[in-house]
Amino acid sequence: MTTDQTPKAHLGRNVRHFRLENNLSQEAFADLLGAPWSQKKVSQLENKTDIEAEVLEEIAKVLNVSAEEIKEYSEGSVVNNIQNNYDSSTGKQAPIGPNYGCTFNPLDKLIEAHEEIKKLNAALLKEKDDKIVLLNRMLQEKR
Repeated sequence: MTTDQTPKAHLGRNVRHFRLENNLSQEAFADLLGAPWSQKKVSQLENKTDIEAEVLEEIAKVLNVSAEEIKEYSEGSVVNNIQNNYDSSTGKQAPIGPNYGCTFNPLDKLIEAHEEIKKLNAALLKEKDDKIVLLNRMLQEKR
């Protein structure tokens, strides 16, 4: 194999990926495929590198994807996508989502939360001390 060739897709693993994406157990998937499918047969299928075209079409219909999607899916492309969203020259993640360009300093928020916790702890300690005083008073009255 030359470096220009891409490794051949493991169709069984790809089927497993799409089955799990649909939150289907092997048993539930076998039920959707109908007779003669069973959990054991699905397990064996997911271990196969190659799957017959007719079977792949049947599976694709149940999984609501095309047979081509199953054939072309590659975990490597997912890894590449993650790597492409990371700028290694700066050590920062590429801009993704609504939180990019944050308008507050997270450390300030952490300090605010810490101060709030200190206030709550002080209030709890005061309440505990007040109850101890009350209980001591009640104990003295009983004697």
